[in-house]
Amino acid sequence: MAPVSRYEVTEQARLEADMAAHLIQAPVSGQILKSHLLLDASVEAGQVLVELDAAREQLQLREEQARVNSLAPQMAELRNEAAAAEQAREREQDAGGAAVEESRARLEEAESMARQADRDAARLVQLHREGLIPQREIEQGQAEAERRRAAAASLRLVINRIEREHRTRDSERQAGLRRIEGEIQRLEGLKTTALASIERLRFEIERRVIRAPVSGRLGEVATLRSGGFLEEGSKLGAIIPSGSLRLIAEFAPPAALGRIRPGQPAKLRLHGFPWAQYGTISATVSSVASEIRDGRVRVELVAAPQAASLIPMQHGLPGTVEVEVDRLTPFEIALRAAGQRLAAPSGVPAE
Repeated sequence: MAPVSRYEVTEQARLEADMAAHLIQAPVSGQILKSHLLLDASVEAGQVLVELDAAREQLQLREEQARVNSLAPQMAELRNEAAAAEQAREREQDAGGAAVEESRARLEEAESMARQADRDAARLVQLHREGLIPQREIEQGQAEAERRRAAAASLRLVINRIEREHRTRDSERQAGLRRIEGEIQRLEGLKTTALASIERLRFEIERRVIRAPVSGRLGEVATLRSGGFLEEGSKLGAIIPSGSLRLIAEFAPPAALGRIRPGQPAKLRLHGFPWAQYGTISATVSSVASEIRDGRVRVELVAAPQAASLIPMQHGLPGTVEVEVDRLTPFEIALRAAGQRLAAPSGVPAE
């Protein structure tokens, strides 16, 4: 009547870090300058692992930076020129407006004098009709009126000429300003393009400095030598993140499906560490896959090593796992076997 444990056993088991290992690959092809890859070395996230040659990109970066630096004074000079041209245009507008106003004032005076001369000429004609003045004075008055009208007409022509000249000069100033603004925009475009090239080159240079994506230990490294050539996508190593370990076991489907469940106790015996000398590691089933992959069922367990255990808990250690799936007495086993025999169809042996 003593209970007997029934186990499912697999030799396909190993210890793994609870976080997946991060593969280190070369993002670009290039010549190796330095390699800092040391097996089992501790690394911090962002630490430089491999340096590739980026001399060409650095030269291009300096050229683009020099181009940007040369554009700055040119743009400043053009902006100063545009400001000076705008000020000159404003002064010309003020001066042209003053000249036009002055000419208009003179025209108004000349027109007033011409009207007065016409009135005087009309009075002289009336006086001549009355016999008070000779013909000669009429002719002099009419000549004076004609001269005044001609002076007013001349001033009108002067105003029109001043306005045309002012519009012409203003158009020339505006054309010059548009030319300067167009040149500034062209230089701005060159600057934007150069800055984009600088960002791209910095990105390319940074890609040639291969850094650790996470903190941890280098569980695998490639042998790299300075001067060697590295192809894009080449595997350089793997980083095992720091953290706790978990136990991964793979069982045959008949042994796992419906038999292994979370919470069941288990034992781990590591290969290379005889259990008679080092003992075993207690574990508990934490999850069981519901799908079959590559003909096996994945089972994850939580290992609970003893404080005094001599077994070094390390990522990648293989071993054998025994999961206790049931506890029955020999009497219960015999009854179960008898029941299966009775339930079996005639002529079909019971399992």
